[in-house]
Amino acid sequence: MTKKEIVKSIADATRYPYLQVRDTVQRTLDMITEALAKNGRIELRNFGVFDVKERAPRKGRNPRTGEEVQVPARKVVVFKAGKEMEDRIKEAPVSGRKPKPEAAPEAPPAGPAPAPESPAGPPPSY
Repeated sequence: MTKKEIVKSIADATRYPYLQVRDTVQRTLDMITEALAKNGRIELRNFGVFDVKERAPRKGRNPRTGEEVQVPARKVVVFKAGKEMEDRIKEAPVSGRKPKPEAAPEAPPAGPAPAPESPAGPPPSY
C-alpha cells in the first residue's frame, strides 16, 4: 500500500477533504522522522517501536571486482512491531505480494536423449 492509497482510504472513511488528510499524514510522517533524528526512539502503543541503531564498521566486498572494501559505521532505523500488530499479522492471510521466483528447473542429464516410448509400451526385444 502506498502513502497515496492510505490518504485516499482515510479520506473516504472520514469524509475529510483529500488534501487535508494528505497534509495530516505527511505532517505525521515528518514528525516521526524529526523525532527519530532528535531522540532516536519513538514508541507508539499497540503499534510498535522505531529505534535508531548504529551499525559498526565492517569489511565488505565489491561484488563486481571482488575487492575488499571498508564499509563505514552508519545509523539505521529498526522497527519492532507491538504485540497487537503481531497478533493481527499472524491471523491475516498473505496476499498482494509478488511470488518469490522459483528455483530454476534442473538441467537434463548430459548425453543422448532416450528414445521416446510408444503409447503401447517399450519396443519388443527379440
